[in-house]
Amino acid sequence: MRLNCSKPVAGNGSGTGSSALSSTSALSSIKVGILALQGDFEAHGRVVEELGHQPVYVRQERELRGLDGLIIPGGETTTMLKLLQDEGLFDPLMQFAERHPVMGTCAGSILMAKEVVSPAQNSFGWMDLTVERNAYGRQARSSIRSIEPTPEFVERTAPGRLEAVFIRAPIIRHVGEAAAVLLRDGSNPILVEQGRHLAATFHPELSKDRRLHGLFLDKIRSSG
Repeated sequence: MRLNCSKPVAGNGSGTGSSALSSTSALSSIKVGILALQGDFEAHGRVVEELGHQPVYVRQERELRGLDGLIIPGGETTTMLKLLQDEGLFDPLMQFAERHPVMGTCAGSILMAKEVVSPAQNSFGWMDLTVERNAYGRQARSSIRSIEPTPEFVERTAPGRLEAVFIRAPIIRHVGEAAAVLLRDGSNPILVEQGRHLAATFHPELSKDRRLHGLFLDKIRSSG
């Protein structure tokens, strides 16, 4: 199966997190930064807008000012790291994450990990994770999977199986004691929480399920 990272994937409509939509839309707008150097950042922006909040596409340090949280999207981590250094964003993002929630999806989860393997790579190290790059295989092996959520994820979001889109996805090989697994694909953790941060190895922005973005907005609200 070959998936296009730039277009949402239609789901079956179950478990789409309608409760998250109603709870967030009634509140004052949250400014969610989306790192926009490379990857599927616009799809995240559409979800943030759908949930009633303001996406801010971040390409320069000054665009971090006034943000309530940040999403690091999927993409290609080697390219993203080079662009982060070229734009002088690596250190400002390190400082931002000390005070604000960050959610990384797919490549974003790699950049958030303490250790990256296959091959080793620089990262922010915000979460006590070991992540193996491209562990699910090449893009031709991309897939959409139906995930049975953990009771904690259901309690904090809404019931129903979750549609997870995997595109050249990494695998989280180790989760440290400071982190907690919120979703699994078989034995593999695919959503991990540590403090104010979330790391997902899939693309929630490419399905119709809004629960993960709703959970992130809840974390932003509680951290404020």
